[in-house]
Amino acid sequence: MKKVGLVMRKIQFTEAQGPRVFAERLKRIAAELGVDIVFISPERHVSGHDWIAGYEHEKGDLVNYDIVLDKIYAEKIDHVIYTVSGFTFLKMFLKNSVLFPHSFPDPALTGYEMMKPFYSIVDKAIVQTEFLKREFARNFGITDVTVIPIGFNEALAAKHFDPLQVVDNRVLWIGRDEENRRPDLVLEYARRNPDKEVYMVFGGERYRESMKKYSIPDNVKLQFALTQDEIFALMNSAKVYWSCSKFDTFAMPLTEALAMGKIVVKPEHPCYGHISSTHSFSGNEKNWFELVNMALSSPQRVSYENRDYAFEKFSSKVMKQGYAEFFDKWLSK
Repeated sequence: MKKVGLVMRKIQFTEAQGPRVFAERLKRIAAELGVDIVFISPERHVSGHDWIAGYEHEKGDLVNYDIVLDKIYAEKIDHVIYTVSGFTFLKMFLKNSVLFPHSFPDPALTGYEMMKPFYSIVDKAIVQTEFLKREFARNFGITDVTVIPIGFNEALAAKHFDPLQVVDNRVLWIGRDEENRRPDLVLEYARRNPDKEVYMVFGGERYRESMKKYSIPDNVKLQFALTQDEIFALMNSAKVYWSCSKFDTFAMPLTEALAMGKIVVKPEHPCYGHISSTHSFSGNEKNWFELVNMALSSPQRVSYENRDYAFEKFSSKVMKQGYAEFFDKWLSK
């Protein structure tokens, strides 16, 4: 099998969040295509908290180049996918390196100014949405960009889909305890709507500690580091899935929510333009609470239109087809 390195931060590999889910899914799909995805991450200067200065962001990546290159050379790898812009300098050592960003230099995101210089070096990328493809060209003049969605697990979406299990007053939010994800808004919604049941799911155990700084209303249930199986089971039980983040590169839970037939309330930012189906509604801080309550009061418990849209646009089948075409061209170089 042809080897391809997948370079991510250590914390991305260890948490039950989007990057790790993507990595596992890519490895499985690639194996079906005859490609061995080798996980590579730095070990030094790595913190368990990505907001500590000097760790985990682009500056931290730069001081780990020797470790990353040693691992790549030991595996005799000459094609690499890297998910953090701080590893852009890999192209100095490996001609066939491609950026698959889990973050983007948007003002809404922490460290965006630090990311921008690295993007001036990128020449090839895989992105998850047409919006990001346009932004790569508009902001950085990068035009060698392939769009491939992350996908979702069709087997779990089929296994857990049961409209009879939907709880009519249950809202689900999935994110991180970070300012741009706006967990404070979700808590305020719960305070103002004590008759609603609000689930907040966090991808890492570290958020169990950080969430202690908030006053948690009685109608909020916090969950940490759930498996994909647990996520889909909980997703099925909610009537509404609500995202209030300022910016996302893909918003994997939103695509999973569509696949599970949820009524979706999302931000009106154009980065969410791909989340566009019959029962997906865009809003902002001024009307989100009202939108969530309107969605909860809908006589429709599930949206089969949303589910069909997700299977057509974002399934693992679509992701596999995208990578089959990409690998066929890229690995022949």
